[in-house]
Amino acid sequence: MKSINLDDLLINMERPARYTGGETHARLKDFDAATIRMALAFPDVYEVGMSHLGLHILYHLLNDMEEVMADRVYTPWPDFERRLRETGTPLYGLESRKPLNRFHLVGFSLQYELSYTNVLTMLDLGGIPLRSAERGNEDPFVIAGGPCAFNPEPLAPFLDLVLLGEAEEALKELLDMYRRWQGAGASRREFLEEVRKIPGVYVPAFFSARYDAAGRLEGVEPLYADYTHVRKRLITDLDRVSPPPLAPLVPLADIVHNRLGLEIARGCTRGCRFCQAGYIYRPVRERDPVQVLERAQMAIDRSGFEEVSLLSLSTGDYCQVGPLLRALMDAVGDKKVAVSLPSMRVGTLTQDLMQQIRKVRKTGFTVAPEAGSERLRRVINKNISDADLLTTARTAYDLGWNLMKLYFMMGLPTETLEDLDALAALSLEVWKAGKARKGKVNVSVSTFVPKPMTPFQWVGQISKEEIERRLAHLKGRLQKPGVRLKWHDPDQSVLEAVFARGDRRLADVIEDAWRHGARFDGWAEWLRMGTWLEAFQRAGVDPFQLAQRSFEKNEVLPWDHLSAGLDKDFLWKEYEKAHREDPTEDCRWNPCSQCGVCDHKIVRPHLHKAEPALRPSMGPSAALGPGVASTYRFRYAKCGLARFLGQLEVARLFERACRRSHLPVVFSQGFHPHPKISFSEALPLGMESEAEEGTIQLERAVLPSRIQEVLNAQLPEGLRVLQVQADRAGHAPPRERLITYRVSHLTPSQVDCIIKIWRSRPRLQLVKKTKRGQATAPLTQVVESLERLDPTAVVLRLVDRPGLHFRPQAVLEQMMADSAPLSGAARVCKVSVDPLES
Repeated sequence: MKSINLDDLLINMERPARYTGGETHARLKDFDAATIRMALAFPDVYEVGMSHLGLHILYHLLNDMEEVMADRVYTPWPDFERRLRETGTPLYGLESRKPLNRFHLVGFSLQYELSYTNVLTMLDLGGIPLRSAERGNEDPFVIAGGPCAFNPEPLAPFLDLVLLGEAEEALKELLDMYRRWQGAGASRREFLEEVRKIPGVYVPAFFSARYDAAGRLEGVEPLYADYTHVRKRLITDLDRVSPPPLAPLVPLADIVHNRLGLEIARGCTRGCRFCQAGYIYRPVRERDPVQVLERAQMAIDRSGFEEVSLLSLSTGDYCQVGPLLRALMDAVGDKKVAVSLPSMRVGTLTQDLMQQIRKVRKTGFTVAPEAGSERLRRVINKNISDADLLTTARTAYDLGWNLMKLYFMMGLPTETLEDLDALAALSLEVWKAGKARKGKVNVSVSTFVPKPMTPFQWVGQISKEEIERRLAHLKGRLQKPGVRLKWHDPDQSVLEAVFARGDRRLADVIEDAWRHGARFDGWAEWLRMGTWLEAFQRAGVDPFQLAQRSFEKNEVLPWDHLSAGLDKDFLWKEYEKAHREDPTEDCRWNPCSQCGVCDHKIVRPHLHKAEPALRPSMGPSAALGPGVASTYRFRYAKCGLARFLGQLEVARLFERACRRSHLPVVFSQGFHPHPKISFSEALPLGMESEAEEGTIQLERAVLPSRIQEVLNAQLPEGLRVLQVQADRAGHAPPRERLITYRVSHLTPSQVDCIIKIWRSRPRLQLVKKTKRGQATAPLTQVVESLERLDPTAVVLRLVDRPGLHFRPQAVLEQMMADSAPLSGAARVCKVSVDPLES
């Protein structure tokens, strides 16, 4: 099958650059030559999936293997899903543009329970049977991993296998086994029987659920006596097995976290009792700060990112966070690259760290008290004081931050109205601390969702009515002009709890709701709760009872046959300690808490306590020429799939190309420095051009030909610098211009119609809406000339002057209003811009 042609598919789609691929450092391996082809599937929109670091790590890891080709695929937004279905086009990999069912394995990253219907959307659009039992030898194997894999039971019938824990080593073993299976000509079942022997691999088909007369789960029965439970895979040496990519993917379109993400540690043993990640990713394993610094500098140099984010579950607990941050700032501060620490705990965010962060740009300031009162924080084992939080807030305001973001949870076990009042009071105290500096506070409140493999896995969620009542209480308390309250949708919180705690009976509910239109349930504007309630009713499942019911201590839980290495008795003891408000100390600095994960031989905390010698390296400088000017004008083309990029995205691509090419760009002053690159105008989305213009300021003179050369080496396909020249002093674009457009991909009848109207109706009045109302002009005053280029294209020259600016599409659409409508496939390209001769 030929690769999919995107030209017609993407017309009039929202944010079409989501679907084009072609990002910087994308791995373009030969699809047909690869022995094993794997699609890494993220069941959410591109902007979310491209922000997820884990997928990037696996993408490069797999593509570094011989004979293995890894591609990426994200959930299409509903408008593009409709377009794919209407045209019969299968969902495809971004790099290969091959249908999903042409891959051998499709691996889903399950980060969020409300993405489950998106999994079905992607399978269906990709031509893969939804259920594992329906797939044959020619179909891909469907794999799942991620935090939701620790209770994949609601999706179990749709999955062939699940990888528990960290996938880097297990994937290598899985692919080796797949290669042997390919050569043996064995059955699909035989492959699954072999891969179940790989530690960390769960095959749902080899277990079955048993229920009592009341419909409660009695057990999950194994098919094989030697395969009764599955324990997660764990990497003990991150530096050896999973080093950060040196050439990270750089998106073309804007994404949620558009920066270089750099993992510095995995795991957290603070022991917050609601936090699933803090339990399933134990123990703490820190990366070598020397390697982090070296790879960070190389990745920044090769990516052009203007911000690097040091990532872990609790970045402030990384032993060498201070020295690493100082060394990074020494290395990249002069290049105006900012460093952010997104997951800081109050008490670890020192004034020295804040001083370092603000050197280039104040990159955001977020703290998570989680609970409003100190009593409730003792319950959840988050032992920070109000005084610590207020001290941190005052320091941030003093250092120039004017926005504080606070994250809380509502509905935690034992929460009372007094705890909610304390939440509101603490938020207002933070606001008052910055009031003199016009500081503002964003208060985000999510509803507690009991998660598997945490001490609170036995606790039921508060009812939807109680969620709404408590939210109303907070809204009343936080009505201040400098305080903004944001909250999680109650229906979403209920559904999240249902799927976090559910078993295999929910698979029918998920498929039913999906077939009735459920999509993107994690996006409040797309959630159709009525559709879900009808699906639950048809299945005879009470979602509210499932979300709110508390489990008994010895009750069988749907995920009991899966293990993150945690002792279930330890979790129960933590649950009891929560009710006593007893603390559990962090085992990094205190005696082992006996959670069950470590054997203290191979599996144990891995910390870098001794301060290393961190020596930042200086990046390469620009290759200078003998030119004399410091400001340059450039003309560039925006063609092909690049026409689906917006102007802000084009501007960022040029900025990052400048950084990667090491041109000595001048930066703006202030707390948010940007390269001094400007563009003459914004080209409408979907239009091509061979005549766009911009200017760039350099600190030193560089040969124009050199500027053109190095930028073109770094720009993505479709963007090309055509000419660079020194800017004349006082140069200003002409106020009156003649713009030539080429309009192609028309039908011959459309071309005939356009030419006929141009010749026969010169007095046709063109109409345009403006801010001041409606403007009109005769056709001959706007169109200087129009001629046939070939049977399917015309050349259109439009007069452009202040108060008289018509887009070529609007001109043609009005010319053809009473005749053959303009085809949606028509492509417009700006060919030239010339001064209008008087």
